[in-house]
Amino acid sequence: MDIADQMGTSMGISGMLNIVVVIVCIGLAWWALQEVKLEALLKRPRSTQAKLLQIFLSVALGYQLARFIIDYFQWTTWLHGMF
Repeated sequence: MDIADQMGTSMGISGMLNIVVVIVCIGLAWWALQEVKLEALLKRPRSTQAKLLQIFLSVALGYQLARFIIDYFQWTTWLHGMF
């Protein structure tokens, strides 16, 4: 296996890991938002728009959490080059 194949495999594994982390974080955000009382903020909390808002909030929060986790692990791997 040459270096190009190894790099391609490494990038593929990294990409798949990033996708899994993002999906898990979105799921965790969805689960956490279930405890937030959005009824006080919304006119019709049972409407389709309210559920769509909850999905959008889950995606936004989950993606930000995933981006932090992914960046953190990337930064820690960069530190190995210092020592």
